[in-house]
Amino acid sequence: MALRRKGGRVRLKAMKKGKLWSISPVVVLLAAALVVSTGATFFLNRTVFYVEAVLVVFTLGFGVWRFAGLKRDIHRYLMRISGQLDQTSQDALASFPLPVAVGSSQGEVLWYNDSFRNQVLDGTDAFGDPLETIMGNLKIKELQKKRFVDIQVLCRSYTVYISPVRVRESTLYILYYIDNTRLKEIAEEYALSRPAVMMVYIDNIEEVMQNIRDSERAQITGRVETILENWIGSTTGILRKYGSDRFMIILEQRHLDGIIEGKFDILDRVRAIQTSDHISVTLSIGVGQGETLKESEDLARQAIEMALGRGGDQAAVKTKNGFDFYGGVSKGVEKRTKVRTRVVASALQELVAGSENVLVMGHRFSDLDCLGSAVGMAAAIRNLGKPAYVVTQRDKTLARELMERYDKADRSDMFIEPDTAMNYLSRKTLLIVTDTHNPNMLDWPPLYQRAETVVVIDHHRKMVEHIDNAVIFYHEPYSSSASEMVAELVQYMGQNSITRLEAEALLAGIMLDTRSFVMKAGVRTFEAAAYLRRQGADTVEVKRMFSESAATYRKKADIISRAELYKHTAIACDTGGGQDIRIAAAQAADELLSIKGVDASFTLFEENGGINISARSLGNFNVQLVMEAIGGGGHLTMAGAYLKEKSMEQARELLVRAIDAHLEERERSLQVQLTQSDRI
Repeated sequence: MALRRKGGRVRLKAMKKGKLWSISPVVVLLAAALVVSTGATFFLNRTVFYVEAVLVVFTLGFGVWRFAGLKRDIHRYLMRISGQLDQTSQDALASFPLPVAVGSSQGEVLWYNDSFRNQVLDGTDAFGDPLETIMGNLKIKELQKKRFVDIQVLCRSYTVYISPVRVRESTLYILYYIDNTRLKEIAEEYALSRPAVMMVYIDNIEEVMQNIRDSERAQITGRVETILENWIGSTTGILRKYGSDRFMIILEQRHLDGIIEGKFDILDRVRAIQTSDHISVTLSIGVGQGETLKESEDLARQAIEMALGRGGDQAAVKTKNGFDFYGGVSKGVEKRTKVRTRVVASALQELVAGSENVLVMGHRFSDLDCLGSAVGMAAAIRNLGKPAYVVTQRDKTLARELMERYDKADRSDMFIEPDTAMNYLSRKTLLIVTDTHNPNMLDWPPLYQRAETVVVIDHHRKMVEHIDNAVIFYHEPYSSSASEMVAELVQYMGQNSITRLEAEALLAGIMLDTRSFVMKAGVRTFEAAAYLRRQGADTVEVKRMFSESAATYRKKADIISRAELYKHTAIACDTGGGQDIRIAAAQAADELLSIKGVDASFTLFEENGGINISARSLGNFNVQLVMEAIGGGGHLTMAGAYLKEKSMEQARELLVRAIDAHLEERERSLQVQLTQSDRI
């Protein structure tokens, strides 16, 4: 039924396909079947026939009477509902040019005008139906909290404005439907056609092209260009080469969405290309999306710098919320040239000459690499005639053995506490940050916040939250350690710039991060170690810095004993705590890698109401990506994370899920590489 205004009264109009009367044919069929079956018993048993005949007549009579009553009840119900709308409202809504419907607080469709029936319902009826059927499955509780909502009904898009009206003892909801299908189609097309700029670099072109024939060089670059052309050829984008190893791509958002959904599988396709020396070609990709092409290009350059700063072989997409990263499964390639080191050393000397004093600071809970690189830099600056100090919290450092060696040598003035350092700070103070580039991980963040001139020296893969106001940002993710970088710098900062004590501190830092020259130890690592050896570093004395107490050794053994193997990884959880738990957990993670079949290890321990995780790998498993997935960071073989307000069980569950996701992505990447290798 539908409500009609005619002659000043609301009348009921019979519906062509009224749902309320759809049971009539069924009832008629059942009644006919009942009569036929009763007639059949006349030939079988007359007594039964007479009894059934009386019952059938009574049943049919009662059914006709009740069905007529049902019609009257429905008629009265609709009249009562329509009566809740006063005469003025009925006239206004019935003649309203837009589709209008009225719903009850119980979530039922009570009334609608002809425009609604014809345009929204396509000529059908929905009286008494749940509101969800005409509101895009929006529940009545959600409807009560909104003033308007965008929905789709029968492939049409509407913006529905909701107006609650209090009528007598109940609340009715008047729904005004605005058909904006065309507008939304245009808006969607506009969003999908927005241009994005993509910078593509072959990030290891120098290493790939060394020691190969000219014909092989042309073949490799040709393969890369062919893969890129085929990749972009499936879109409406354009590809332009503007350097031997650099490309620019402009494409629409619709195609970028597909590339992101495919997680930039172009990285895996290009990685399948190898030289005769089995060196894989890798790409770095930066994507920017701005309001204009110029802004998009600027954002793409920021993204490519971030991708390269994280070690290359990955894509970085600049978004409103920061960066999204894809790939990054391979190791960083060591660059053998030291030209940049010499340039940085020269620029650093100029800054030191113009400074009043220099403060060197590392990350919280400083280790041998952090403190070793800091003392090496401070000693080289003192050799230039400027006062320099290492800022560290003595009670929180993990390199107490190194500090004790300086105390015994009567050189404890090298170290100052953060509160003392604040008194040394002036407008002409130079602050050098070593072994970290994240302002949130500094040993004393207020010192950085007040410093006007900052230099960063770090080897960890670049994080989104990095120090962005540094005068010199010396960042080499392929270096084994910050100590290696400092050992190279001090060679260009004057003769005998460091003593034997600093040489041993730097060598200890290198040995810590390379695990005694096993991990990430390249040609330049051994060259730095050779220089430190010439400066008097004693390997036996360096080894003594790694000595530990019996309590720490027992704690490490206890953590190792709790380890469980999971998909070629080892996970150990400690709930006992202790004074040296950080050292024990890190050493336990290193030891767990010696287990056969273990590619990565993770140790978890409680601290300050949260869970700390130390992650280590042998290089085949990228622990940085796993730690980043749960809010941490680091680099390929050494990373960590801190989970606030998490229990040990919750932290372990998050870790396992991150490991599973990384293994799935790595498997997908390998499949793409194998497929591309077959094509080549």
